[in-house]
Amino acid sequence: MYPQQIHGYLRKFFSENNCQIIKDNDHYLTTQLTIEMDKKIMNRPFYWKYLQNTNGVPSPAQLTLITDQNKLDENIKGEVVHFGSPRLNQLFQTTRELGAFVQMFESVAGNAETKAILTPWLGVNYKVSYYSDQTKEMLYSLGINLITGHMMDDFQEWVSGLELDSNMPENAFNLTYIIKPLRALERLDVAIENIINQDDHTWAKEAEKRWHKAQEVLEHFYEGVEDRPDCYEMEKKALEEQYETKIKIEIINGGLFYLKSYPQ
Repeated sequence: MYPQQIHGYLRKFFSENNCQIIKDNDHYLTTQLTIEMDKKIMNRPFYWKYLQNTNGVPSPAQLTLITDQNKLDENIKGEVVHFGSPRLNQLFQTTRELGAFVQMFESVAGNAETKAILTPWLGVNYKVSYYSDQTKEMLYSLGINLITGHMMDDFQEWVSGLELDSNMPENAFNLTYIIKPLRALERLDVAIENIINQDDHTWAKEAEKRWHKAQEVLEHFYEGVEDRPDCYEMEKKALEEQYETKIKIEIINGGLFYLKSYPQ
């Protein structure tokens, strides 16, 4: 997952949860949390309990998240966020808890007499985790036009650059989708499986080699022992589980997007 993808995800996450974006640099952003979001992600229950007992005035935190520390031109104090970092995993989990599906409309400027046409898209963010004794995680964002069936990669990055609202504009009307969202999701699921199948899977072969080496060490340790203890089988099973290769696909979030713009 590239820094710009993470940045787009963070911007969308906080905007959709009514957290004001105070600064939005290419490599970091600062957001003013709402009371509800502060309680969810800042882990300071004693502060909120104290305010409740004293009838104090709440002061939710401002949070600065750095998405590409290597490209910062200024000395910014904040929390570095990268794929696999505790903060980003926390926000993924919060997304699930708050509801992983949204419906958004692209804002339309202009005369109410001239109605713009909004085309429905389904966008889905997938997390793909490659497990062995080492773990690699990737985020893929796919979108599909529910009229034409056209698919695009990096949908999240593209749609993050549009002005979106949860309310439909008065000077627009929506096209009714031809492809049902569930059928579209099935197409995206096939697309993500194809991406995985075409990926470089040398990591699995390397994990298998490390597993065999670990087994050789274990066998050498018990060499000459005729009546091997129970712990031998336990260790052998533990090695098998440690080096077993698995791929897990998760949907982080998604939504219906009614858009005037069309990707170039």
